[in-house]
Amino acid sequence: MNGLDLSRETDDIGRQFRSAMRRLAGGVSIITAGKNDEITGMTVTSLTSLSADPPRLLVNINRQASSFPLIERHGVFGVNILGADQRDVADRFSNGRLKGKQRFEAIAWSRGKSGVPLLGGALAAVECEVDEIIERYSHGMIVGRLIAVELSRRLSGLVYWNSEYLEISHDIDLEVIADVGIPLSRVR
Repeated sequence: MNGLDLSRETDDIGRQFRSAMRRLAGGVSIITAGKNDEITGMTVTSLTSLSADPPRLLVNINRQASSFPLIERHGVFGVNILGADQRDVADRFSNGRLKGKQRFEAIAWSRGKSGVPLLGGALAAVECEVDEIIERYSHGMIVGRLIAVELSRRLSGLVYWNSEYLEISHDIDLEVIADVGIPLSRVR
């Protein structure tokens, strides 16, 4: 052995990776899972569009998360894209002290066609059937086939960046963009 401490290098690159990912802004969503009284949910920023034709999305979930086995077992999940005024909902579903159904207390929600819980007041509530789960390392990449979509008329979103929530308001942020001289035709 040449005296290099490879575990320290791995720790350093892991820390650097987490720091780099904090610089990537992401929309905030709640993934909901389960049926009947066995329901749970979690806050994520790892949601992305995979395909428009056919309509598919991709979400990455830690396999140790309480949502993962319920998604695997039932084959369905909900995606709730949060609005700017739902920071408290994001906090609630990322609170490690709250488990399962406790996360839904005092929050408006209903069951989708498949029985999966969907949150009220979300910018979009999407019900998905699991198309595929690809397990790599600590996470499962879940490909969801859209089976139902509900859209809100609101256009103000919640974003997570550098360990804090930021609100994006369509009207206010368009005014800011205009103030700095970017032609609105490029952002509409």
